[in-house]
Amino acid sequence: MDTTVAADHAKLAEELPLDQIDVSDPALYQQDVWRPYFRRLRRDAPVHYCAESPVGPFWSITKHKDIVDVEVNHRVFSSSSTLGGIVLRDRPADLELPMFIAMDPPKHEAQRKVVQPIVSPENLDNLKDLIRGRIRTTLDSLPIGETFDWVDRVSIELTAQMLATLFDFPFEDRRKLSFWSDASTALPYAGTIVESEEQREEIFRECLGYFMTLWNERVNAEPRPDLISMLAHGEATRTMSPREFLGNILLLIVGGNDTTRNSMSGGVLFLSQNPEEFAKLRARPELVDSMVPEIIRYQTPIAYMRRTALEDAEIGGKTIRKSEKVAMWYISGNRDEDAIEEPDRFLIDRPRPRQHLSFGFGIHRCVGKHLAEMQLKLLWEDILRRGWTIEVLGEPKRVFSSFIHGFTEMRVRISEPR
Repeated sequence: MDTTVAADHAKLAEELPLDQIDVSDPALYQQDVWRPYFRRLRRDAPVHYCAESPVGPFWSITKHKDIVDVEVNHRVFSSSSTLGGIVLRDRPADLELPMFIAMDPPKHEAQRKVVQPIVSPENLDNLKDLIRGRIRTTLDSLPIGETFDWVDRVSIELTAQMLATLFDFPFEDRRKLSFWSDASTALPYAGTIVESEEQREEIFRECLGYFMTLWNERVNAEPRPDLISMLAHGEATRTMSPREFLGNILLLIVGGNDTTRNSMSGGVLFLSQNPEEFAKLRARPELVDSMVPEIIRYQTPIAYMRRTALEDAEIGGKTIRKSEKVAMWYISGNRDEDAIEEPDRFLIDRPRPRQHLSFGFGIHRCVGKHLAEMQLKLLWEDILRRGWTIEVLGEPKRVFSSFIHGFTEMRVRISEPR
């Protein structure tokens, strides 16, 4: 990050009137200058109302405890797609995209339960050797001593392979899954992956058509341990509308893609920025167990989740009115000084590394959190086995989004031990 730009934003964050701070601005995350704005809000307005923004008026919940309070109060704070779902930017009513994370009980639990077996401890044990083998093959293919893009060659590739396995999706088409994930979360602007909602809907139709073919194959066969077969045979999901099927497919793609993919890139960046932590890891490889959740905290791949108030409610001394939007900023809660000691330091031996909000909390807690952690652990175990030093060259390119907190490119060079 340019130190002058960082200093300018640190100054601006302190000088702006509180009612002019808009932490939904995607540029803050693309430029990696979001920290001082949340530091100011946590101190001066932990429950903050933004009256005017491109996504409309909304409340920001920025403290760890308050975020947990909103998460667990799903009877008052709804995630239903009929009210706007989980992102601040409202979709047109005719383009509503139902998915189980954007549902309230009891339908949420019923649909979530259908896919839960894919991440059972038994299934994770069955997947471990496959994941380890793919990591080794992928890392074997990397050019030592040359500059390349870690995001594309490692992070996207490994998560696309994992998604193809979970869906039993044609392996040769696995990069379609990454594309559909990016297209579903991208902001529509000229010159980007999705230039308009109309173009996004065209991409969605392609995605739905592909998955409907697979659905029709699985629904007419014996149940199998893949996500499409689970949805096709699940009591709560087998009669879904095509739009709801699409919504759940996109949820599973994004959920299986973004958290792991951006944490795989973030970990490389953080260890490159903190060589003393990398030295600590080399000296004590068992610290990979606490480093993995610390990477996920420090990166916070999903910056926030939205809720909509079903009735008037009080949080942090502020009254949120019925129908108002509420953003639970995990990216701020994970840097809350009152909940996490030295939150702005990356510490691989942090005593309580899982005290983070990156997976959410309560009934909507990420269904695949253990799979994400396992993939990261196996990746770093293999990197340590090779004795590599991975140097990040220049500033990474980041996603233009206030929802997905991640990377589009990160140039690196690998050195082997001498």
